[in-house]
Amino acid sequence: MTNLPPYQHRSRSIAGCIAFVTGAASGMGRATAHLFAREGAKVAISDLTQEGVDAVAAEIAEARKDDPSIGEVLAFAMDVSKLDAIQAGIKTATDHFGGLDILVNNAGFSAWAPIDDPDAYETQWARALDGMLTAHQRTIRTALPWLRKSANPRVINIASTEGLGATPGNTAYVAAKHGVIGITRGFACDLGPEGITVNAICPGPIRSGITERIPEEHKVIYAKRRTALKRYGDPEDIANGVLSFALPSASYITGTALPVDGGLTIRRA
Repeated sequence: MTNLPPYQHRSRSIAGCIAFVTGAASGMGRATAHLFAREGAKVAISDLTQEGVDAVAAEIAEARKDDPSIGEVLAFAMDVSKLDAIQAGIKTATDHFGGLDILVNNAGFSAWAPIDDPDAYETQWARALDGMLTAHQRTIRTALPWLRKSANPRVINIASTEGLGATPGNTAYVAAKHGVIGITRGFACDLGPEGITVNAICPGPIRSGITERIPEEHKVIYAKRRTALKRYGDPEDIANGVLSFALPSASYITGTALPVDGGLTIRRA
């Protein structure tokens, strides 16, 4: 009989972990906050308005009345395009919960602008890079002192399938999301020796704030034409992808950009 090494059990639970999710007032961030709390994590959530995150916190607090295993949620407003706001937000979260294990950089927005409109293009370019690229690296770097103290430190950045390809008229967003994949890989190399994993999720067509203005019939046509599953995804599909990277058992996965796109990136016809 072969002399096999002992099986090493790796936990698939984030119960008791402390997570911070940006852009959590709606869509993918809201779904991630709900899922993490239901998995027993303590969750700090932020977005541009206090009203938005308070509503999500109230939803989770209501669920906790019937299930005390659901984790506590702390909600506060934070503008990720401002370094001082990021620093204050991380301090608020870590002062309240006493640490940080999982950082989810989810905050995002659309940034369409025609290249021949110089004013609109310059505005959207600066807005996209400040809010969806520079913000990510600032949040990671600000959180590092606490991530370094964690037994299972995880960073998950929300990129996009636009970071793997491109759509006309969307250059600022495309550039920002390509950059998110780039800093994911760069930080994975920088922080790997410390056991901090850094990964990215690349959502495809998802029912979110960015796509809510698209008429339903156009969503159906696009999904049937472009995705293998022939449907739009839900925010919960992204949240579950994020959870997979956040698990303690995911300790050997880093620098990955995972498409969660219904097969959009693999379909050719």
